[in-house]
Amino acid sequence: MSDPVGDTVRVVVADDQALVRTGFRMILTADGLEVVAEASNGTEAIDAVRRTRPDVVLMDIRMPGLDGLEATRRILAADGDAPRVLMLTTFDLDEYVYAALAAGASGFLLKDVTPEQLTAAVRLVRAGDALLAPSITRRLVERFARGGKETSVVHRDLAALTPREREVLQMLARGLSNAELAAAFQLSEATVKTHVARILGKLHLRDRVQAVVVAYETGLVAPGEA
Repeated sequence: MSDPVGDTVRVVVADDQALVRTGFRMILTADGLEVVAEASNGTEAIDAVRRTRPDVVLMDIRMPGLDGLEATRRILAADGDAPRVLMLTTFDLDEYVYAALAAGASGFLLKDVTPEQLTAAVRLVRAGDALLAPSITRRLVERFARGGKETSVVHRDLAALTPREREVLQMLARGLSNAELAAAFQLSEATVKTHVARILGKLHLRDRVQAVVVAYETGLVAPGEA
């Protein structure tokens, strides 16, 4: 992938409904993003990613044939610099979203998002710097952690972290932004970003979403903690 600064963000839209794909394309292109391909199922999405090498994939979960969850796993398991994947869902598909996050997806969006939320989410994920809808994602993780789901996909040994890094991860998993983390620890945002980067590097994680999953799966944060 090229440097994101100053570049057009390249997006693949994968959804089995043509009207949804058309609507997303119109919203994204109107805000200066480039839709490089569309796909109506998981197989087409994988092929589109291979052909166009996008920055972000908007991936519906329920599609005919190969679903979005398996397509996400295959895309993120491929060699090379994989794109960021944003899952498109509704709350009744929570369990699938959790599995997608554990597989490496960078977040999820509800299909009724506003145009502004959609474009902002794509840009945030492209930058690799933000956890989408932290309170929603955290509630989602809590729900399935409480249910005892077996999801060891991204389990990591936290022994590699320093005590401060463990504290940062614990607070990050509760949905705090970099600015809020900085205030909580009385640090600069630059220092917080360094801590977060080291946490992701030591635990071999793609982004903050996976860090939240790891925090719950390792018991660093318990479901229901405020």
